[in-house]
Amino acid sequence: MEALILEPSLYTVKAILILDNDGDRLFAKYYDDTYPSVKEQKAFEKNIFNKTHRTDSEIALLEGLTVVYKSSIDLYFYVIGSSYENELMLMAVLNCLFDSLSQMLRTGSTQAGGLHKSNSRQAWATKNVEKRALLENMEGLFLAVDEIVDGGVILESDPQQVVHRVALRGEDVPLTEQTVSQVLQSAKEQIKWSLLR
Repeated sequence: MEALILEPSLYTVKAILILDNDGDRLFAKYYDDTYPSVKEQKAFEKNIFNKTHRTDSEIALLEGLTVVYKSSIDLYFYVIGSSYENELMLMAVLNCLFDSLSQMLRTGSTQAGGLHKSNSRQAWATKNVEKRALLENMEGLFLAVDEIVDGGVILESDPQQVVHRVALRGEDVPLTEQTVSQVLQSAKEQIKWSLLR
């Protein structure tokens, strides 16, 4: 019997999804054409939600795909790979995304003065992400996903690095709103950082 040998590939992630507690899409990024139309994507998302929202497991095989998932308050996070993909790699992406968002949203609420001193200790201990906070920080979500996965290739699995990079990118002012000296200073900083790496 001849064993099936697959070529190694860096293209690990097929999709990242975040659904609300009704199974509606809040965020979806597909990295290949497994589901080319929005109609097919939404049907897949409904199917995946119906199969996973009442279970406590973290991994499912669905429609020939490996799905790792996690829920938090009123959100469901999914990372999808092919059926032969390493579940631990997919889970590392999921945990990185969840922990990054948790840190970013927690930091954002403390900087905005949203936490009182009496419950700040509790807020730092919890690792929950809720829909309202996520919707208020969609830009951070997009930046975090782009830092973690690019075109299906895993770039980063350390949430601290992702949060740091998102904070740096969040401080960037568009070129059209910068003065010439600000553009030159930004270019100097980028060159300096690229030489230090």
